[in-house]
Amino acid sequence: MYTVLHNSRCGKSRDAIKMMEEAAVEFEVREYLKDELSFDELKNVITQLKVSPIDIVRTNELIWKEQFKGKDFSDDELIKIMVENPKLIQRPIVLRDGEGVIGRPAENITEFIKK
Repeated sequence: MYTVLHNSRCGKSRDAIKMMEEAAVEFEVREYLKDELSFDELKNVITQLKVSPIDIVRTNELIWKEQFKGKDFSDDELIKIMVENPKLIQRPIVLRDGEGVIGRPAENITEFIKK
């Protein structure tokens, strides 16, 4: 079963849900702004994505620009920042069986569910 890390206020995230429904695959939705990820959960997501923590930070968010931009952080510090500010986590993210993709562009999801 797939898991979609979802923000219902995000059009790209809503599109991802629609794509999953149209593909008729089993999935669960985790609204990570309401059901926040723990440090270990987010670290696991990053491992599944095979990216660095900075790769899933939404660096255009105001909170990033005002509080964190231009500073050096370790991977663990970045994960902690995202756990404390989940709005900074890139979305949507689709996970399954120890792998995952960031749904930007949406074609990433299409390719992932074809596997």
